[in-house]
Amino acid sequence: MKSKEELAPPAEHGWTRPEVYFETLARRRTARRKREPGAGARTQPESPRLLLSTLPFIALIAALGLLTVAIMVAAWPGRPQRQPPPPHHQQGVAAKGWFQEAEREFR
Repeated sequence: MKSKEELAPPAEHGWTRPEVYFETLARRRTARRKREPGAGARTQPESPRLLLSTLPFIALIAALGLLTVAIMVAAWPGRPQRQPPPPHHQQGVAAKGWFQEAEREFR
């Protein structure tokens, strides 16, 4: 084994000291404050704007309403068509003895 003079000095664990921890927190807070917008900069308008907020929804609801009415009109059955009466059934006449001939064929 090497002597103590030949070994590297022990590494200092700087992150375990409380002062280093608080300094790091302070640096992070300072960097965060630099990234945040200033107190004078507003991210939202002071009053809602009709053209940007409400008007698109009103137009969408109106378009859907028109589409609904158009579908209802297209699907309405209207007046039923009158069908002509069926043709008059004519009574037919059979020759005498046809039933007896049919019975003989079935036997």
